[in-house]
Amino acid sequence: MSINRNRLIIKLGVLLSLMSLTSISYATHSWNGYHWARTAAPFYLQVAESLTDDWNESFDGSVDLWSQSGKLVLISTPGNDSDRERKRCNAITGQLRVCNASYGYNGWLGMASIYIDSNSHITKGTAKMNDSYAEYWTMLGEKNHVMCQEIGHVLGLGHTTENGTSQKTCMDYSSDKDSQWPNFHDMEQLNTIYGHLDGYNSYDMGVTDGSSGGGCTAPAGKGCNKNNAAEPAPVPMGVLVHRGSHHEIRVAPGKDGGLWIHNIRLVHE
Repeated sequence: MSINRNRLIIKLGVLLSLMSLTSISYATHSWNGYHWARTAAPFYLQVAESLTDDWNESFDGSVDLWSQSGKLVLISTPGNDSDRERKRCNAITGQLRVCNASYGYNGWLGMASIYIDSNSHITKGTAKMNDSYAEYWTMLGEKNHVMCQEIGHVLGLGHTTENGTSQKTCMDYSSDKDSQWPNFHDMEQLNTIYGHLDGYNSYDMGVTDGSSGGGCTAPAGKGCNKNNAAEPAPVPMGVLVHRGSHHEIRVAPGKDGGLWIHNIRLVHE
C-alpha cells in the first residue's frame, strides 16, 4: 500500500471516528447510517449459523427478536460449524454470518465486521463471539447480551451509550439483567434506518420469484451481484480509529474499493 493510500485510510478513519462519537446517544444510535440496501420492505436477510450447540439459545433469541422491527426478517440457515470454519468465519456476500470459537486472548469478547460499498451499504457481515474468555459466558445474560449486540451492529445499529449505564437493551454496555435483548427504541431505530428503499439490493436470499424482496438486483459487479464466494481469510483489521472504555473501531480497505469496518467489544477491565 502506498504512503498516499495509508494517509487516505487514516483520514477516513478519523472521520469515521468523529462520526461514531456523534451517534452513540440514546436519542439515535444508528451506526453512521450503515444499512443493507433493499428494494422492498420488509427484506429477508439470510443468517448463516456457524455455532456450537451451547450458543443456540442466544442465537435463536436474537434472530427472533431482531426480526420484530417490521422492516427486516432474519432467516437462520445452517452454516459450516466445524472448528476450522468457525475459527475462520469467512464473510459471505449478501449474508450475515454468526460464529463462535476460541479466537485467542486478544482483548475482545465480540466483534461485528461489516463490508460497505461506495454508497455505505452493507454487502456482507460477520458477528463473532470469543470463547477464549469463556468465563464471561457464565455471567448472567452475558452470552445473550454479546450475541444480540454483535448482530445489532451488522444490521446498522450503534451503542445507546458507552459509559456502562443501562438503557435495558443489548446495545448498551451495562451488566443489567434486563440488557440482554433489543428494546422498543431499537425497533424504532431500525424503522428509521430502513424507512426508505434503495435502488438495488445488497443482500441476497438466492431467490428470484419475488417472495423475499426479489432476490439480488444490484448492478453488475456491485453489492450482492458479485462472486458469492467467501472472503479469503484473514480479513484485514486495518487501522484503529476510535477506542473507548468498552469498544474500539478499526477500518481497512477492501480489495474492490469498499471498506471493512470492525466494531470490537473489549473484555471488561
